Amino acid sequence: MLRQTVARLGRRSYTTQVSDVHVAALDRWISSDKKLVIHDTLRPEHLSSLYVTLPTRDGSQKPFVHPRDGSLLEAGHHLVFFHPRNPEKALRSDGTDADFCPPEPFTRRMWAGGRIEWRNPLLIGDEAVSVSTIDSVQKKGFEKGRPMVFVNQKIQYSKAGSEDVAIQETRSHVYLASPGNSRGTREVPYLPVPDFSLRYLPTPTTLFRFSALTFNGHYIHLDRDYAQKSEGYPERLVHGPLTALMLLEATKFHKPEIVLRTFDYRAQNPLVVNNAVTIYGAWEEKGSVRVWASDDNKVVGMTGSISYEP
Repeated sequence: MLRQTVARLGRRSYTTQVSDVHVAALDRWISSDKKLVIHDTLRPEHLSSLYVTLPTRDGSQKPFVHPRDGSLLEAGHHLVFFHPRNPEKALRSDGTDADFCPPEPFTRRMWAGGRIEWRNPLLIGDEAVSVSTIDSVQKKGFEKGRPMVFVNQKIQYSKAGSEDVAIQETRSHVYLASPGNSRGTREVPYLPVPDFSLRYLPTPTTLFRFSALTFNGHYIHLDRDYAQKSEGYPERLVHGPLTALMLLEATKFHKPEIVLRTFDYRAQNPLVVNNAVTIYGAWEEKGSVRVWASDDNKVVGMTGSISYEP
């Protein structure tokens, strides 16, 4: 039996056939054991490159401060470490790593959201290790002809030689079988009145630098023709983890004394290069803040909630 899903890309329509063979291969992949262990050193040189990429730290709004060995690794900065190091021939056709990716035809990857919990400190200069496993996999939309596979990856970070988890993270990706973007803009209602904001412009240089920092070769961030012709977007997309990191950065920019404890976030709509993004935040009771990112067209790209200690 074939399940057909139709996607519209520009003026063209494509039909992707998802057969019982594909579903059986997916089920085998779901039931298989998957684990990835990565060792890394939280190098100040690498963080210095991150700092000059972030508008909150590049010296344009506050004096530039060099990262120093022994200082606390700031919230979210682990995202530029612990990346897979696969040869180019092992990458998928869109430039992404195949680790934790389901089999064909579920090849279109999008960052859907996640959660980060900070338990124990990591210091700049530490040797550290990440252990990644699959927390859950969900199949959605198969009966409607729009199959999607949601993969929740659990990652635990700790100092090398320690059994204490410093950071626990869940990353959610969605994998599609259709070759083009067919979804309209999602409305995000009931956002509060913001207490603070921070505006910045993600340029091609920003996207290139963040791709380099995270060793991410996904063409959707780097190649305009690919983003438009293969994915159906108007331009190259801003990285999901970059937007998530900017939600954290903007919060700490306005209250640098607080200690972040948890961060739950969800990608709502794509944000594109050369379209200014404003990060908003609204302080709530009991040590929490709601945050969201919106472009100049009032499209909300990501929403989140952060808990903290004063």
